[in-house]
Amino acid sequence: MKEILERLYRYETLSYQEAKRALQTLMTGSVNASHIASFMTVFLMRRITVEELLGFRDVMLENCLRVPLEEYQVIDVCGTGGDGKNTFNISTTAAFVVAGAGICVAKHGNYGVSSVCGSSNVLEYFGYAFTNDVDKLRKQIEKAKICFMHAPLFHPAMKTVAPIRKEMGLKTFFNMLGPMVNPAFPSYQFVGVFSLELARLYEYLYQRTSKKYAIVHSLDTYDEISLTTEFKWITPEGERVISPSDLGMPYLLQEQLVAGSTVEDSARIVLNVLEGKASEAQQNVVIANAAGAIRTVFPSKSWQEAIYEARESLLSKRAFKAFQTLLAC
Repeated sequence: MKEILERLYRYETLSYQEAKRALQTLMTGSVNASHIASFMTVFLMRRITVEELLGFRDVMLENCLRVPLEEYQVIDVCGTGGDGKNTFNISTTAAFVVAGAGICVAKHGNYGVSSVCGSSNVLEYFGYAFTNDVDKLRKQIEKAKICFMHAPLFHPAMKTVAPIRKEMGLKTFFNMLGPMVNPAFPSYQFVGVFSLELARLYEYLYQRTSKKYAIVHSLDTYDEISLTTEFKWITPEGERVISPSDLGMPYLLQEQLVAGSTVEDSARIVLNVLEGKASEAQQNVVIANAAGAIRTVFPSKSWQEAIYEARESLLSKRAFKAFQTLLAC
């Protein structure tokens, strides 16, 4: 690891195989905390290359505890995090709306590192017990149309670096990797990213797979459809810029989406949305993202059709039922 760090300090980049070996070494637990922190810091100071990101992704997938859910044709609904906007858990809430619309969701998530509340924080707050029992996860899909996989239980590398990431409190390349290393190997991926540069990297890597995907990035740097401005919509069919008015929705203000300062604050908003007690702005942003996920699975549907289905899932309480059923499984 010392040799790799010395090369990186000279502004050299890693080949695909070197990136794989470096992260594989981190997984062994033989690398001291200072070197791990130094390794992650390098990629905060310069752009990660396609080959490096691809190497990191592949070694994590090769070493993960795989969850076979192929027959369910699942989708993951998530963002990279790291946008610094302190929004409530929009993608997590949207995942329940998607499940309520009848689409199977295999949600992959973790504790918040650069934010107050990640998807794992909010589900843990509600009493969800993390598991890597494949039979139990399949049961959740069968009954609730959604299962949740807490990343450290499936990825040795996450377990090794988790305390160091928490101490650093910064977004690292692991934020970039999260949506790419879902252990269920989902057929569909709806993902929000915090920069256009990362959107391009994701597009390039997803084009080399059979995965059906949609990548979104709001132009004011949200890693989701924020409705605060126009957003990039990138799919295998190409890319376009879409505005809230194109969706028939009003523009929102940043302060309408903030989570508060605690996990409890964010969890309260999630529950309010699912119970139909949230503000119109909070409901609309969840519906917009759920509609994006629905269109990822059914690209022939119009935005208006997808929004209608998402709204019906929420207002009929089917999304809330999916939430309750998951917690009870």
